[in-house]
Parts: sequence; structure tokens; C-alpha cells
Amino acid sequence: MTRAVAEPDWATWLRRWDDQQESFNPDRERRFSTMFDIAEAAVGRRFRALDLGCGPGSLTVRMLRRFPSARCVAVDYDPVALKVGAGALGSYRGRLRWVDAKLGRSGWTDRLPHRRFDVAFSTTALHWLKAKDLRQLYLDLGRLIRPGGVFLNGDHLPWGSGDSRLSRLAESVRRVRFRGASLDSEWTAWRQWWEDAEKVPALKPLFRVREERQSQHPKDGDLPMDVHVRALRRAGFREVAVVWQDLENRILFAQR
Repeated sequence: MTRAVAEPDWATWLRRWDDQQESFNPDRERRFSTMFDIAEAAVGRRFRALDLGCGPGSLTVRMLRRFPSARCVAVDYDPVALKVGAGALGSYRGRLRWVDAKLGRSGWTDRLPHRRFDVAFSTTALHWLKAKDLRQLYLDLGRLIRPGGVFLNGDHLPWGSGDSRLSRLAESVRRVRFRGASLDSEWTAWRQWWEDAEKVPALKPLFRVREERQSQHPKDGDLPMDVHVRALRRAGFREVAVVWQDLENRILFAQR
């Protein structure tokens, strides 16, 4: 008789995800709450939201807890992260839908259960996109977000090549805050999470899918903030501005 394999404790895996993210972004909770404050001021407390590059749902669950009347569609292309999130949060009492789609690629919006949203969020995610995919994503958001609706992107948004002095200053401040540690060492907890997750039997098949997807879509360097601003304006967002920042850690706001 085959012995049943116990389902992993997905809620613990989500908590561990939050811990490792906090290790290199200590302002993470403050950035979340600021994004929600701005969304509430712009569109109220009852809305339909997109979470773009949702991972296992860190922003999603905080948003749904804060806004009991909100509903969310969470989109990501990483099968491991989606499995952890769906396992930990499920449908959140019917208020949450998970979508496996590659942001910015042709046809990704066809996977969405709705064609209109009041607000879109993204946090620590869109820096993975290539320039052409980011521009297409913003064009798609210009069609998905209703007039008056908003997009909020909390991420590392670096200064451009013309502001190299500011970039060096930001790097110096980072080293002071992390006691001189290299950027690579700050990612230790992130790497450990993935190494441990790969040992979970329920996730092993998804890691193979993840590897195939990543090999096909390698990461470019982080795009500077001005690329985001120009692309959003071309997509029809009438107001685009940084509304919170700590050096290159910023919240970019755009309103249709």
C-alpha cells in the first residue's frame, strides 16, 4: 500500500519568502503600506486589482487583508512561486485568482478573467523584464486599467547613465547600511530559499519547468527609471511620478 505524502506547509514557505525578501529590503513593509495608502486615496477601498509579478502573493495577501471588499488577479510566470502562493492562500474566500502568464508577451492578457481593472500593483518584479516586454506591458495596462485608475510599481528603479554620480552615491549608502557587505552577500537568504524549495518533492517537477522558462528568457540589467516613465506616458497614463523613494528604492505612480 502506497503511503500518502503529506502536503507541504505552504504558509510556512510563504513566511520564509517574506523573511528573505526583508533581509535585503528592510523598507519592504513601509513600501507596501505606502502603496496601499496611495491606492486608497486614488480609487477608494472597493476595487478590482492586478498584482503583476506576484510571486507567492506577499503583496496580494496584505492588500486583501487591508481592503476587505477588494478582489485581485495575481499574475506570475514562475510555477514554483505560483504553487507556493496558491497553496498558502488558495482563492482567499473567492476574492483571488491566480494566472500563469509571461508579462509583456503576446497573448498574456487573454489569460486574465477580466478585461478591466481599477488598480494594478507590482513590487520587486518588473526589473526582470526586457525593455520591449516592459513597454508592451505598459501598453497593455493602458487598455486594462479604467480611466482614472492607477498603477503603482514599488521596485529598484535606478538612475540612468547620465546620473552616474547619483548611482555611485546610492551604492555607497547601501554599503554603509549593510556594513560594507557586497550585493552578492545580501542575496544569501534569497538563494537559500530556492535551494531549500528545490528539495520539496511537490515542487521538483515545477523546478524543471522553471528552468526551461528562465533559459528561454534571460534577465537583462535593471532598466533606469526614465525608461519606465516614458513608456507609461506613451501608453496613455496622464500623470506619472515618483511618489515615494529612498535613493533608488521607489514607488512609481501612474494614473490613466
